[in-house]
Amino acid sequence: MNHVIRMFGGDGLAWFDSPLTSFFTALATNGWLSFPFMMVVSLGALQSIPGELYEAARVDGANRWQQFTAITLPALKPALVPAVILSVVWTFNMFNIIFLVTGGDPGGSTEILVTQAYKFAFERYRHGYAAAYSTVIFGILLLYSMVQNRMSRATEAA
Repeated sequence: MNHVIRMFGGDGLAWFDSPLTSFFTALATNGWLSFPFMMVVSLGALQSIPGELYEAARVDGANRWQQFTAITLPALKPALVPAVILSVVWTFNMFNIIFLVTGGDPGGSTEILVTQAYKFAFERYRHGYAAAYSTVIFGILLLYSMVQNRMSRATEAA
């Protein structure tokens, strides 16, 4: 990005000087990396919706918004809810982005639980503590997944 900004005569941005810009950099990188997965899931779910449903809705006088809310969204839910749960779990454990892009800087403002577990294990040599910490992280994610799946009822048979 800085190269493109400099090509047009601007000054490059200091991406890691403040917690806000550092967080934005990590967030944008995560969005960039997770976009293809969500689009493939969405495209597959959209292609599984029979065209006859939309045709019947048009015959019944439904506008595009009504078709979207009555046909598209309910048909996407069984595919998107598990994908969103998986995406949240992946984001929660996105060690590589924090470690390689921001390094947790400035001042640890972009640290996440997984990078803290790494630091406990490999910088402070507290392997038992890091293992227990990782088990707690797993428990949090398992609880989140179970609650989200139960609340959405997306994977229940129709």
